[in-house]
Amino acid sequence: MIIRSVVVGPLQVNCYIVADKISKEAVVIDPGDEPELILDLIRKHGLSIRYILCTHGHFDHVGAVSDIKEVAHVPVLIHQEDLFLYEAASTAGTMWGFEVSPQPKPDSYLKEGDTIRFGTSSLTVMHTPGHSPGSVCLFGDGQLISGDTLFAGSIGRSDLPGGNLGRLKESFRRLMALPEATGVLPGHGPSSSIGEERRENIFAGELLL
Repeated sequence: MIIRSVVVGPLQVNCYIVADKISKEAVVIDPGDEPELILDLIRKHGLSIRYILCTHGHFDHVGAVSDIKEVAHVPVLIHQEDLFLYEAASTAGTMWGFEVSPQPKPDSYLKEGDTIRFGTSSLTVMHTPGHSPGSVCLFGDGQLISGDTLFAGSIGRSDLPGGNLGRLKESFRRLMALPEATGVLPGHGPSSSIGEERRENIFAGELLL
């Protein structure tokens, strides 16, 4: 797989474009803002979009879904338990002082164990609630796109609507069971690896007990 990232929006969200090397089919993950920046990167690499995937429904991760879908005419997928956040993204953005357009209705829902195929490549869906009820991670080719469940050195907040610290602890433990060499590509901030997070994450000692 080919993985490219671009940081978008005032909250500095990592939007990932994951593409199949052979077919050049790609998925766009968490297009939170600046759709033209995302589309320019796709055009630059000669890619065609197959799906728009949302790791969760918070406004800073879905703000450009509508614009990308309008150009690409492809399905939007999100976990059903985050539908209430996705549908409220415009209102939530306003409360935080940002303008966010209403988003299109999802075309389908992500579920634990789903395989998202694009060309000869694929990503497996891991339902990792805690930051939000429907948070997911996407795993493939030794890489984990972790949304706001896991960051380099930290974890996502659990005090937002729908968050749950107990479920986040369970999700953290599950991710730490992945191979140490697994790359971690989070929703904000720098990349890491599972091995590094086992050793360095400030929550590891508490959450792995």
